[in-house]
Amino acid sequence: MSENVRISMFEIVGSPFCVATDDGEKVHKHLDAALKANQKVVLSFHNVTALTSAFLTTAIGELYGTFSEEKIHFLLKVEDAEPSDIALLDRVIRNTKLYFKDPQRFNQIFQEVLGDDDDEVQSS
Repeated sequence: MSENVRISMFEIVGSPFCVATDDGEKVHKHLDAALKANQKVVLSFHNVTALTSAFLTTAIGELYGTFSEEKIHFLLKVEDAEPSDIALLDRVIRNTKLYFKDPQRFNQIFQEVLGDDDDEVQSS
C-alpha cells in the first residue's frame, strides 16, 4: 500500500463553503478513487467554515453504498474538523448507513411522508 493520500475539501471546492451537493460530488470522486485503490486517505476540513449535511452525504455518506463500513473506517481518517463538523458527519453517516441497509423501505417511508398525488381522490 502506498503513502497516505491527503485530500483537502477547501482545495477541491475552492471555497470555505462546503454546502452544495455538486461540490460534495467533487470530493466524493477523489475519495472513491482512493478507496478503490485501497489507499489510506486523510480528509482535511482545514479552512472549511460552512458545511451542510447535503454536502457530507454526497461527499462521504455515499461511500457506504459502495464500500464496507470496515474498509471506510480502516482507510479514511478526518482531520482539522471542528466538534460541530464531527457531530454533523456522525449524524450523516448514521443516517446513510440506515438508508443503505434497506433503501427500498427508506424510499417507501419517504413517499408516504411526502404523499403520492396519484393516490389522492379528486372531489368535484
